[in-house]
Amino acid sequence: MIDKLDKWHKTRSGLAVFCIAELAIAYGFASLSIDRGNFFWYLLTLIFLVGALQNLFKLIGSFVHGK
Repeated sequence: MIDKLDKWHKTRSGLAVFCIAELAIAYGFASLSIDRGNFFWYLLTLIFLVGALQNLFKLIGSFVHGK
């Protein structure tokens, strides 16, 4: 099951879905961090934002390099 998810995550559609999902989660944590002012929520926002950016750059790279 995890292997199938990992293989799908490396496809263009998988990268796009994971990027959008991580951006949505980061948005939710950013909203919580602004509302509550807790450092933990800021940290989670940063973690998910970095993950979304990694997926976005991999997705753009797959279009540029044609993989």
